[in-house]
Amino acid sequence: MTDPLPPTPVLETARLILRPYELRDVDAVQRIFPNWAVVRWLHAGVPWPYPDDAAATNMADCLARRARGERFFWAITLKGGDDELVGRIDLWPFDGKTRDMRGFWLAPDLHGQGLITEAAEAVTAYAFEALCWPFLYLTNAVENRASARVKEKQGAELIAVEPREYVSGMGQSQVWRLDREAWLARRANPCA
Repeated sequence: MTDPLPPTPVLETARLILRPYELRDVDAVQRIFPNWAVVRWLHAGVPWPYPDDAAATNMADCLARRARGERFFWAITLKGGDDELVGRIDLWPFDGKTRDMRGFWLAPDLHGQGLITEAAEAVTAYAFEALCWPFLYLTNAVENRASARVKEKQGAELIAVEPREYVSGMGQSQVWRLDREAWLARRANPCA
């Protein structure tokens, strides 16, 4: 990475407010995150079973990365709610090697409502319209069809399947590429 990223902006959608991840989110993360439905398809670096201090430890790491301008971290909150975190979505620039630039998770009781697709569209709009990044590499476990559907809905192209270690063990990872021009064209012509 050459230049630090700008400050994390607040992004709004029809049902969500994505705000910068903050220390006040630790308790909600520690309560929601240690759930097999949340972590099973995340990278193997996530400690499991999730320790009692893991959310605070991860928060310190996230805030340090953010301070260095390396990544964006958004707390996903429900519009009209109490501003409490119900999930997280992250975005980071391509490092020239690792084909993965966005990650997310959501409280299990909110799965299946299209909220992650909504959050992903807002973050993608920011990457392509504000930052003018030319592409995003995106990944998911082959078995994680819900995550794959988010990529498909956004118009990403599946470019590879490769081995990856997840919290649940070794598996296959789908690698997708979403190009800025194709994404902008799809938004300009929603029937395309």
